[in-house]
This record gives sequence, structure tokens and C-alpha cells, in this order.
Amino acid sequence: MARTQALMIQIATGDPRPISKQIVDAIRMKIATAELATGDQLPSVRGLAQQLTINPNTVAKAYAELTTEGWLESRQGLGLYVATPRQRLNDAERERRLDEAIGRFLNDVIALDYPPGEVQARLEAEFRALAPRKTA
Repeated sequence: MARTQALMIQIATGDPRPISKQIVDAIRMKIATAELATGDQLPSVRGLAQQLTINPNTVAKAYAELTTEGWLESRQGLGLYVATPRQRLNDAERERRLDEAIGRFLNDVIALDYPPGEVQARLEAEFRALAPRKTA
């Protein structure tokens, strides 16, 4: 039996991303790091909207995007669940998104004037910190 998973996510009012994008990114990260497991049930649209004190349409938009991308699956009359992992994007789209993310990252970091080696070391440390959760 799937367990309903409380989503402990926070919305940052100063974040330039729309609230629905913040929700999408937070849920993707929880799934990618195995904090949310395959078959876990997510809160209802209304439940998460109340938790975050936002409009239910915003949550519905985020859930719809995650469902379309294959992160979540809808079970008629039962709710939304974390979908079985599969290749969600083709190789070309994965490459495009990686290039785009690296470009945004570099634009943000270059002005901080850190040596490249230090930036790489910090990135590696962050990946290592995520790895135990993913393999647990």
C-alpha cells in the first residue's frame, strides 16, 4: 500500500521563478534524491495549496507539468503518485537542458570571482551530499 507523503517544501517569495516552477523543482529534487519513492502518494491539490497558503490552481499547474513529464502518475479516484522511473527525456533534450542549466549557473557564479577549482570542488561536494540519499 502506498503511503501518502507529506511534502515539506518551501516557497521563496524573493525567488524569480514562478511559484508553480518552485513546486515542480522541489518535487523533482525529492524524487531524484529518493526522498519521495516510487508509489508514494502526494497530497491533494487542495491539501498542498492549504499547506503552502497558495492558490490551488498553482498546485494543479505544477502537478500537471510533473504528470506530463512522467514524474507523477494519476490514479483515477485515488490521487497522484510518484511514477515508476523511466527515461523521461530523449538524449538531445537532456543535453539541451544540461547546457542551459550550466549556462545559467556560470552566469550566476562568474561574478562571484571564485577560482574554477574551488567552484568544481564545491559542486562535487554537493553531489556527494546528495548521493547517499539517492542510493539509500
